[in-house]
Amino acid sequence: MKSRILFISGRHEDARRLSQMLLALPLFLDHVETLLQARAKLQQDDYEVVLTEAALPDGNWLDALHLARESPHEPEVIVTDPLADASFWAEALNLGAYDLLAQPFYAPEVRRILNNACSRPAYQGCAAAAAPAA
Repeated sequence: MKSRILFISGRHEDARRLSQMLLALPLFLDHVETLLQARAKLQQDDYEVVLTEAALPDGNWLDALHLARESPHEPEVIVTDPLADASFWAEALNLGAYDLLAQPFYAPEVRRILNNACSRPAYQGCAAAAAPAA
Protein backbone atom coordinates (compact mmCIF):
# COMPACT_ATOMS: atom_id res chain seq x y z
CA MET A 1 0.00 0.00 0.00
CA LYS A 2 1.30 3.45 -0.90
CA SER A 3 1.68 6.13 1.72
CA ARG A 4 0.11 9.45 0.83
CA ILE A 5 1.92 12.77 0.93
CA LEU A 6 0.30 16.14 0.24
CA PHE A 7 2.64 18.82 -1.11
CA ILE A 8 1.33 22.40 -0.90
CA SER A 9 3.32 24.68 -3.18
CA GLY A 10 2.81 27.16 -5.96
CA ARG A 11 6.06 25.96 -7.51
CA HIS A 12 5.35 23.32 -10.13
CA GLU A 13 9.04 22.65 -10.71
CA ASP A 14 9.55 21.75 -7.02
CA ALA A 15 6.60 19.38 -7.20
CA ARG A 16 8.07 17.73 -10.30
CA ARG A 17 11.50 17.32 -8.68
CA LEU A 18 10.00 15.93 -5.51
CA SER A 19 7.91 13.45 -7.49
CA GLN A 20 11.03 12.24 -9.30
CA MET A 21 12.91 11.78 -6.01
CA LEU A 22 10.10 9.68 -4.61
CA LEU A 23 9.29 7.75 -7.78
CA ALA A 24 11.10 4.57 -6.74
CA LEU A 25 9.45 4.53 -3.32
CA PRO A 26 5.94 3.25 -2.58
CA LEU A 27 4.62 6.76 -2.03
CA PHE A 28 1.79 8.67 -3.62
CA LEU A 29 2.40 12.41 -3.92
CA ASP A 30 -0.49 14.81 -4.39
CA HIS A 31 0.38 18.38 -5.30
CA VAL A 32 -1.90 21.36 -4.68
CA GLU A 33 -1.09 25.04 -5.03
CA THR A 34 -3.24 26.64 -2.33
CA LEU A 35 -4.57 26.12 1.18
CA LEU A 36 -8.08 26.04 -0.24
CA GLN A 37 -7.15 23.08 -2.43
CA ALA A 38 -5.30 21.47 0.48
CA ARG A 39 -8.38 21.72 2.70
CA ALA A 40 -10.43 19.84 0.11
CA LYS A 41 -7.78 17.11 -0.25
CA LEU A 42 -7.40 16.68 3.52
CA GLN A 43 -11.17 16.27 3.84
CA GLN A 44 -11.25 13.66 1.04
CA ASP A 45 -8.16 11.55 1.77
CA ASP A 46 -5.88 10.50 4.62
CA TYR A 47 -2.29 11.67 4.34
CA GLU A 48 0.67 10.57 6.45
CA VAL A 49 2.63 13.75 5.72
CA VAL A 50 1.91 17.27 4.56
CA LEU A 51 4.85 19.09 2.97
CA THR A 52 4.17 22.79 2.74
CA GLU A 53 6.00 25.81 1.45
CA ALA A 54 6.57 28.40 4.16
CA ALA A 55 4.88 31.09 2.04
CA LEU A 56 1.76 30.17 0.10
CA PRO A 57 -0.43 32.19 -2.29
CA ASP A 58 -3.29 32.25 0.23
CA GLY A 59 -1.51 31.95 3.57
CA ASN A 60 1.55 30.43 5.18
CA TRP A 61 2.87 27.27 6.78
CA LEU A 62 1.07 27.98 10.06
CA ASP A 63 -2.24 27.92 8.20
CA ALA A 64 -1.24 24.56 6.68
CA LEU A 65 -0.33 23.28 10.15
CA HIS A 66 -3.77 24.24 11.45
CA LEU A 67 -5.43 22.51 8.48
CA ALA A 68 -3.46 19.33 9.20
CA ARG A 69 -4.41 19.42 12.89
CA GLU A 70 -8.08 19.71 11.91
CA SER A 71 -7.77 16.64 9.70
CA PRO A 72 -9.05 13.39 11.25
CA HIS A 73 -5.76 11.63 10.44
CA GLU A 74 -3.52 14.48 11.76
CA PRO A 75 -0.59 14.06 9.37
CA GLU A 76 2.89 15.24 10.24
CA VAL A 77 3.71 18.65 8.78
CA ILE A 78 7.08 19.39 7.22
CA VAL A 79 7.81 22.96 6.17
CA THR A 80 9.94 23.72 3.11
CA ASP A 81 11.77 26.97 2.54
CA PRO A 82 14.71 28.17 0.43
CA LEU A 83 15.94 30.30 3.34
CA ALA A 84 15.73 27.58 5.99
CA ASP A 85 17.95 28.54 8.93
CA ALA A 86 18.32 27.47 12.55
CA SER A 87 16.03 30.23 13.81
CA PHE A 88 13.18 29.28 11.46
CA TRP A 89 13.74 25.59 12.16
CA ALA A 90 13.40 26.21 15.92
CA GLU A 91 10.28 28.33 15.41
CA ALA A 92 8.64 25.72 13.19
CA LEU A 93 9.33 22.87 15.62
CA ASN A 94 8.23 24.90 18.64
CA LEU A 95 4.92 25.69 16.94
CA GLY A 96 4.19 22.07 16.01
CA ALA A 97 5.83 21.28 12.68
CA TYR A 98 7.60 17.95 12.46
CA ASP A 99 10.66 19.28 10.63
CA LEU A 100 12.02 21.85 8.21
CA LEU A 101 13.28 20.83 4.78
CA ALA A 102 15.62 23.19 2.94
CA GLN A 103 15.20 23.95 -0.74
CA PRO A 104 16.39 23.13 -3.28
CA PHE A 105 15.51 19.58 -2.34
CA TYR A 106 18.38 17.16 -1.75
CA ALA A 107 17.17 13.59 -2.32
CA PRO A 108 18.95 11.88 0.63
CA GLU A 109 17.67 14.56 3.02
CA VAL A 110 14.13 14.32 1.64
CA ARG A 111 14.19 10.55 2.13
CA ARG A 112 15.66 10.83 5.65
CA ILE A 113 13.07 13.33 6.83
CA LEU A 114 10.25 11.40 5.18
CA ASN A 115 11.47 8.18 6.77
CA ASN A 116 11.52 9.83 10.20
CA ALA A 117 8.06 11.35 9.75
CA CYS A 118 6.69 7.98 8.72
CA SER A 119 8.29 6.27 11.73
CA ARG A 120 5.52 7.37 14.05
CA PRO A 121 3.70 4.31 15.45
CA ALA A 122 0.61 5.07 13.36
CA TYR A 123 2.76 5.08 10.21
CA GLN A 124 5.02 2.06 10.69
CA GLY A 125 4.10 0.78 7.24
CA CYS A 126 5.54 3.78 5.43
CA ALA A 127 8.80 3.92 7.41
CA ALA A 128 10.15 0.83 5.67
CA ALA A 129 8.86 2.11 2.35
CA ALA A 130 10.83 5.33 2.62
CA ALA A 131 14.16 3.65 3.36
CA PRO A 132 16.67 4.20 0.57
CA ALA A 133 17.15 1.34 -1.84
CA ALA A 134 20.40 -0.60 -1.52
